[in-house]
Amino acid sequence: MFSPSNYLNLDQTEHRTIFDNSAQVWDVLKQIGSYLQFRLKPAVYGRVVGRPYISENVYIGGGTVIENGATIKGPAWIGNNCEIRSGCYIRENVIIGDGVVLGNSCEFKNCIVFNDAEIPHFNYVGDSVLGYQVHLGAGVILSNIRLDRKEIGVRTESNFISTGLRKFGAIVGDRAEIGCHTVISPGSIIGRNSLIYPLTSFGGVLPENTVLKLRQELRQTGRH
Repeated sequence: MFSPSNYLNLDQTEHRTIFDNSAQVWDVLKQIGSYLQFRLKPAVYGRVVGRPYISENVYIGGGTVIENGATIKGPAWIGNNCEIRSGCYIRENVIIGDGVVLGNSCEFKNCIVFNDAEIPHFNYVGDSVLGYQVHLGAGVILSNIRLDRKEIGVRTESNFISTGLRKFGAIVGDRAEIGCHTVISPGSIIGRNSLIYPLTSFGGVLPENTVLKLRQELRQTGRH
């Protein structure tokens, strides 16, 4: 039901083998650290503008631009033709595909981002997987830890599936769009081609090709 291929086009990442032992799509989050430990060969083939901080344990592909003011702690693998903009903070165990935009005041930790995704403004992406051509609007937060710090599960209409994870943000399927200032609760699964309207708070499983709208009641009254 939650196999990686149901949510992600594995041809749209150079790192598809990391999913080989993931029966459930979130199982891959346990593999990122060891995958980078054994496969990462640090190198910088892109263009570095000004003086961003780039640690020794980082690979940056050709055509990628790292702007002044970005911070890349690593281990991190960043693909080709990406934009890493000023103020971007890339922490440990991050895998970024080709043609990806990572923007100002965005933070990334223990995550996989597929090709051509855009995460451009004031976003938090922790312990999550973002599929091909996913777009997060400004201020979208993928919350990755429960308030009580207990294990995170995936809640469906009929049952609750344990993940064995205490930190797990979201799986966001290919081409999903999440509107500005939306908060996604820990352990959420967003289906392919889905659209979530701005200012929404969502947790659970959203089927593919779904539009999720927040309805507000607005009233105007005269001042006296």
